[in-house]
Amino acid sequence: MKKTIYTIFFLCGAFAFAQEKKNDTADVEATKEIQEVILKSQRKKQFADKAVYTFDKEALERARYAKDLLRTLPELQLDPVANTITSTKGGTVLFLINGIEATDMQIRSVAPSEVVKVEYYDIPPARWATRADTVVNILTRSTETGYVFGADVSTALNTGFVNGSAYADFTKGKNNFGLEYSLNVRDYDDRRVNSLYDYQLNGKRYRSDENRKDHFGYTFQNVALRYTRLVPDDYAFQAKLNMDIFSRFSKGVGQSVFSENGLKEEHAMFKNNGSDYVIPKLDLYYSKKIGEKDELSINVVGSHYTTNTSETASEWIVGSGLSVYDNDMVLKAKQTSLVGELAHTHDFKAGKLSSGYRISRSSISNDLNNLAGYSQYSVNYLEQYFYTEFAGKVNQFSYRIGAGLTNIHNKSAENTFDEWTFTPKVILAYQLKNNQNLRFTASYNPVSPWSNALSSNVVQLAPNIVQRGNPFLESQQVFSNNLTYSFNNKYFDFNAGLFYRYTNRVINQYYVQDDVLGGYALTYENGKNGQRYGVQLTGSYKPFGNSLLVIKAVITPTSETVRTSTGALIKNDYLGNYFSLSSEYKSFSLQYQFNIPVYNLNGAFLNTNENQNNIFVSYKHKNWTFSTGMYWIGMPSEYKTKSLPESLVDYRVHTQIMNNKSMFVLGLSYDFSKGKKTEIQRKLNNETAPAATF
Repeated sequence: MKKTIYTIFFLCGAFAFAQEKKNDTADVEATKEIQEVILKSQRKKQFADKAVYTFDKEALERARYAKDLLRTLPELQLDPVANTITSTKGGTVLFLINGIEATDMQIRSVAPSEVVKVEYYDIPPARWATRADTVVNILTRSTETGYVFGADVSTALNTGFVNGSAYADFTKGKNNFGLEYSLNVRDYDDRRVNSLYDYQLNGKRYRSDENRKDHFGYTFQNVALRYTRLVPDDYAFQAKLNMDIFSRFSKGVGQSVFSENGLKEEHAMFKNNGSDYVIPKLDLYYSKKIGEKDELSINVVGSHYTTNTSETASEWIVGSGLSVYDNDMVLKAKQTSLVGELAHTHDFKAGKLSSGYRISRSSISNDLNNLAGYSQYSVNYLEQYFYTEFAGKVNQFSYRIGAGLTNIHNKSAENTFDEWTFTPKVILAYQLKNNQNLRFTASYNPVSPWSNALSSNVVQLAPNIVQRGNPFLESQQVFSNNLTYSFNNKYFDFNAGLFYRYTNRVINQYYVQDDVLGGYALTYENGKNGQRYGVQLTGSYKPFGNSLLVIKAVITPTSETVRTSTGALIKNDYLGNYFSLSSEYKSFSLQYQFNIPVYNLNGAFLNTNENQNNIFVSYKHKNWTFSTGMYWIGMPSEYKTKSLPESLVDYRVHTQIMNNKSMFVLGLSYDFSKGKKTEIQRKLNNETAPAATF
């Protein structure tokens, strides 16, 4: 695996430095702030931490809205199931419009003709670095008056699959009003799950081979109301009220063959679970210009809500009706979250200095009934983040140097964890030619455990098998390094990166003997360390130099290891991949996506990523767009998990959603705009913690 990775990267590096050398045409005056200088004949300009894209007249005329333009970026794709833009490389993507955090519908509300350029940050600035892996900022024109509205719906014809949304924006003078609504419904009655547990316990060998059929689904709704007032070159104010409404359910019945030392029993079972929450969220933002070179911004986000989660399961012997186990868990979690951030920027002749402070706090009060009985306990998560960074450029060399201080303070009934961590970051870039760039990134930052990993909750998974959290977990400490070569011309937009990530105190999920309830417990620990390294090749190829045919690909040969607290070494190698073929001709567009699922290391297990084999077609006529597609052609969506050889319990599960097999979907969209909206250059964007479930 190592030889393959090193060979690939050596060839990429040789290609980079074997190019013909030309005289540089960049401005070589005194050092200055990194700026975008977009040539009319060049679609992409690469910088130390971002790429800047512009679009030709043909692309602007063909697109329905800004969202269609984002699909053309080499490392972005349209997720056909959720109808959202995601990264081909994976990870979290944060979208902005003129610096303000934007939803999918806000992106739709921007007419293509209003898009000046798109900034694609594959290395997010400090203020976003802890929230996203990729940041996409759409820069638009704006005028005093305008309105825009639209609606869309897509649905499967033979199963419960519906995506719908509607939006409206109105601008008058210095004031802007926005309203959005979205709906996602899934209702599948044929999910098939085969799971196998095989283990030794108290000198006996146990095996449970279970087949279950589930009816499951969820409904997610979002309502957002925004008001913005912008006084150019003076101040900007925005108030946003957001409401997330979510509910999910799963009802499954099945049979299993349970054996003890080879003696088999026929078992029957049911497993039901569900959760729901309504999250009202208030987001206030204010920025003020102070002179010509300074700007001060403040952002406050708050929410308060209750999450209800329940799980009921039972297994019994078919012949006698004798109970094997009964699981009944009811959790009511009242959660209050608050995020506040203050930031300042100053423009120097040599570059730009950005500094800030962010504090986020989540307080969760749990009312719990489970196998261990009834309990009430509270958990508090507090994180503080001080940061400062300076960005500049000298001739062909550009840089961004940052330093931060992060405090994680997690407190539960059993434990309190408090730690301060210095978090530096360095980005260095050198422009080899106008269309070639070499970049190096190094960073160090802590990652707090997620809420269910810290939970003291207990649920039954199978006979003699339970799952529990670990309130004594400490934060992970992640040291990341990346070396990336970028190349683009009329036909290629290509990135080759060598990456190495070292994680100290890596959070690892594993099986241990359960001294409380007997049997085994699936829980969490802080292992000694984890490593992940490899090569990532991403980009797009246009054989004809236009959008008539575009081939996108991601190929990532990767090696990953985890060293557990006992010193055992767990290793996994895989070849990550994703491929896309798309074509646009006049008012028609077509896209085909596929991948070959691979196993990724995830604690005590190896999990496959979701399989893809999707094709969809659309036709635009004036303000209307008609679309159709087939997802998971000839196959159901499926997911596989298997335990590692080192595990105390041999566990395997294979899940297939038969409702998704060759799922045929029809869609209709209407979008209308007149004039342009006023959007603010918002510098801070925050989000409260997600709902706490187990």
